[in-house]
Amino acid sequence: MNLTRRSAFKVAGGVASVALVPVAFSRVASAAMEDAIAAFTGGAEATDGGGLTITAPEIAENGNTVPIGVSAEGATDILILADGNPSPGVATFHFDKLAAPEASTRIRLAKTQNVIAVARMSDGSYVRAASEVKVTIGGCGG
Repeated sequence: MNLTRRSAFKVAGGVASVALVPVAFSRVASAAMEDAIAAFTGGAEATDGGGLTITAPEIAENGNTVPIGVSAEGATDILILADGNPSPGVATFHFDKLAAPEASTRIRLAKTQNVIAVARMSDGSYVRAASEVKVTIGGCGG
C-alpha cells in the first residue's frame, strides 16, 4: 500500500469525523428535547417538583420495555421525554376533570438516560421532574 500525504489526511479526517458524531448527536438530541418542552409549555418556565411524580425503575435489565408511571395532582396534561433517545418525545397524556391525573406506559430506552416529565397544571403553571434509568445490557451493566 502506498500511503501518500493526501491519503493520510483523508484517513485522519474520517477518524476525526467518526469521533465527533456522538458529541454532535448529543447536542442535537438535547436541542430536540428543549424544543419539545418549549412547544409543550409555550415557552413558559417549568419549575422542579410541584407534586409531579415519576415512577421508574432505577435499573432496567431490558431497555426495550421499561415501565414508566407519572402522576400529578391538578395536572391537565403530562409530557414524557427520554433525553438520550434519538427522538426524545415519548408520550403526552391529556386529562379532563373526570380522569385521575396519572398514567403508565412502557417505553424503549436506547441507553442509560434521564426520563423527564413536564406537567401543565390546572392553574396554567408548569412543573418538571426527572428520573435516571440505568439500562443494562444482558444484566451486566451499561
